[in-house]
Amino acid sequence: MIRRGSLFWGGILIVLAVLLLLKQVGIIVGDIFGYFWPLLIIAFGVWLIAGFFARNRPVEGEKVSIPLEGAKSAYIKLDHGAGRLTLHSGAGTNEILNGTFGTGLNYKSQLDGNRIEVKLRTSQQFWAWWPGESLDWDIHLNRNIPLNLKIDSGASASVLDLTDLKVTDLDIDTGASSTDLTLPTGAENMHVDVDTGASSLRVNIPAGVAASIRVKSGIAAVNVNSRFARQDSGLYQSSDYATSTNRVDITINAGVGSIDIN
Repeated sequence: MIRRGSLFWGGILIVLAVLLLLKQVGIIVGDIFGYFWPLLIIAFGVWLIAGFFARNRPVEGEKVSIPLEGAKSAYIKLDHGAGRLTLHSGAGTNEILNGTFGTGLNYKSQLDGNRIEVKLRTSQQFWAWWPGESLDWDIHLNRNIPLNLKIDSGASASVLDLTDLKVTDLDIDTGASSTDLTLPTGAENMHVDVDTGASSLRVNIPAGVAASIRVKSGIAAVNVNSRFARQDSGLYQSSDYATSTNRVDITINAGVGSIDIN
């Protein structure tokens, strides 16, 4: 990590030094920072493109399994950052989760009464990331206990398949991202809160799940399936919401991008 961080900052210093030299010999005029920032953005774009092609090679991530410890419910917080995040069921009966994590992982697990609290975040610093390294997380969760999920991500692509999980609360906070979210078939009284910036958000609500959906957006394009009738500005609701015991409350705060709810 130290070597990669040195390369990152060393590259920035070289760009700045070259601009200073060119100004000194009279090749460029004016404020060098007028040249520096565009060049830095170009270099960063090249860095990301190099990473895309380099990631076509197989990357072995860190495999992690966290035991359930007899817990009856769980709070799980994911600080993902960037890359791809895949979330679905598939953990063993004695695990709260297992998965494969690129770029290393910092995590802690603590049992509080009958509830287990798990926090995961990448151990890699952003400036220490090297093209070709995996930033991806692939996580399997325990399908047998109630889950409270908190997900923080940045420039990411997330596929969150909660179809057969017992999620009671879901809180997503993301930036420039793409998120494909499928809610549980047994939602009961689930609460979903999504805050997103420049992004693409798709929410799939299974048949048989009633929903009340509140959308607050800047200039995002919003498309809501007709089975959720518009009640007033930004509020959509299924006809059987008031009487259904299998229902979900969804609040979405979005900046720009697109929102599709089906």
